[in-house]
Amino acid sequence: MEELRIDKWLWAARFYKTRTLAREAVEAGQVKVAGERVKPSRSVRPGDVLQIRAGDQDWEILIRALSTQRGPAVFARTLYDETQQGLKRRLAAIELRRQNQDPAAHIKGRPTKLDRRSLEKLRSRTPSTS
Repeated sequence: MEELRIDKWLWAARFYKTRTLAREAVEAGQVKVAGERVKPSRSVRPGDVLQIRAGDQDWEILIRALSTQRGPAVFARTLYDETQQGLKRRLAAIELRRQNQDPAAHIKGRPTKLDRRSLEKLRSRTPSTS
């Protein structure tokens, strides 16, 4: 096995949870081979350099091996090496996100009834300046 579809390799290397998600990411241009957009049917081989945008992380990796089966994460990690400059950029981005966290990032959706009552209680205690 010298070549493998890129969507299948991304799935086996655990960058995406399903092959469908991997295919959609490739079609959306979130995965590039040597800096160029590719199609999901593009074959990759050991030695290819990929730029991958998975979630909020950017990876730059060198393919070391191919696998058609999705195995444990420890095995998947042996399929690629992260480039030095890609690792530096990714760690710098993680540190920047950690330092500049959005205070409302943990809030999801509409306020609950308890949140609403707490806000009303807070507003009723505050004297108005009219």
